[in-house]
Amino acid sequence: MEYNTEREHLIIPEYGRHVQRMINHATSLSDKAEQQKCVDAIIAFMGQMNPHFRDVKEFTHKLWDHLHIMSDFKLEIDSPYQKPAMEKLAERPEKMIYPGNKIKFSYYGNTVQTMIESALKMEGDEKEILTGMIANQMKKSYILFNESSVDNNMIRLHLKQMSNNKLILSSDFEFIRSASVRQGAGNSSSKKTNSKKKNYKKNYKQ
Repeated sequence: MEYNTEREHLIIPEYGRHVQRMINHATSLSDKAEQQKCVDAIIAFMGQMNPHFRDVKEFTHKLWDHLHIMSDFKLEIDSPYQKPAMEKLAERPEKMIYPGNKIKFSYYGNTVQTMIESALKMEGDEKEILTGMIANQMKKSYILFNESSVDNNMIRLHLKQMSNNKLILSSDFEFIRSASVRQGAGNSSSKKTNSKKKNYKKNYKQ
């Protein structure tokens, strides 16, 4: 019995061993016309393996690239696309830069930090209004993160810390009520549950 581990290594396993053997046969042909005819037939067969992508230009380009790779770049044939460079395949992708923005309180998220940066550029009434909106958004985010009661003074303190003491709420500022935040979250959850129940009943009747 012959095991796959003992057989020839497949360069791109997704196409299977039969395609690899056909390509190996094409590379062994010395007659260029016969080789071209064989390669065109292989490309057509590879396209049939994914018929829904067969007429997509980018997919056809991909097939020809894979053909060259699986032939170890030994095929010198007429191709509608330029042969891929071996050096490009050996290149490692560039290292992705990890976001460097550090959030002091993760439960407020990036949006609040962005809003704070915008508010710092404002002046007058606009700055005051946006500061109040930020404070209420911080309270909503905190309650969603921690369902226990939240102290408004703590939100004030966090806002000062996150803005480097540049955004300060007026002493008479009225925060959104915690109960209304929880009620809104509860209604949203209830709507989703009711929607699921309706869909279930509808499907059950069918």
